Amino acid sequence: MYSWIWRKLPFGLPGRLTGSVLLATAAVALLWYVVFPWAEPLLPFDDVQVTQDSGTPGGDAPGGEPGPAPTGDEYDLPYDTDENNTPPPSPDE
Repeated sequence: MYSWIWRKLPFGLPGRLTGSVLLATAAVALLWYVVFPWAEPLLPFDDVQVTQDSGTPGGDAPGGEPGPAPTGDEYDLPYDTDENNTPPPSPDE
């Protein structure tokens, strides 16, 4: 397809280069101003749903009342966060 377009562009090499740039610019403009705005409502990128009852501990209860406060046991991590236990990098790296 691209070779067919290249062969059909007029005015030798300068005309072919100019025509190629114009065709590429027209294709990008068509996508940017027509296709992408048309397709944006169909894509789920902005479909964020935040509800009052998030389901997380300590979040709002369905009745609007604050839920129970989380205890320390609910957030215990399986590793120590007070110090860095990773070895320093070796000089070879």
